[in-house]
Amino acid sequence: MREYQDVEEDFYPQTKGEISESITQNWTEQALECYRIHCDCKKCSLAHGNYSFVCQMPKVIDALINLTGKPRLA
Repeated sequence: MREYQDVEEDFYPQTKGEISESITQNWTEQALECYRIHCDCKKCSLAHGNYSFVCQMPKVIDALINLTGKPRLA
């Protein structure tokens, strides 16, 4: 039996560097927030949740801009 160790480890998605098409088709609220704060993780609302994954949003933002153009911000 494997014991659980409380070790902070970053999680890298097992996608071989590719981003899911489903998150690069539309500007989500999280993508808009990331765009507004210029991908500054210190200002991100998710950064305060202590998630263990490595953020992929800068790649998503680039893909969204290339595929759909820059968002219209109010």
